[in-house]
Amino acid sequence: MLKCRDVTELSTDYLEGAMSPTGRVAMRWHLMLCRNCRAFLGQVRRTRDLLGRIRQPLAPEVEERVMEKLTRSSNPD
Repeated sequence: MLKCRDVTELSTDYLEGAMSPTGRVAMRWHLMLCRNCRAFLGQVRRTRDLLGRIRQPLAPEVEERVMEKLTRSSNPD
């Protein structure tokens, strides 16, 4: 069973389809049971979609800072 911390660490892999089928099932199961993680994943998804609309690529350090802040501010643990 995944914990909330696992969801925050695996959210990008989940959204990009980079998880194993077993991992995806575990993620979906946790998301069904955890409102906080559903909200967190929604926030990550919206941020990813918004960042994808930027015509110029973000500097890696900027992208890293955005993800760091998201994880820090939304960590449900």
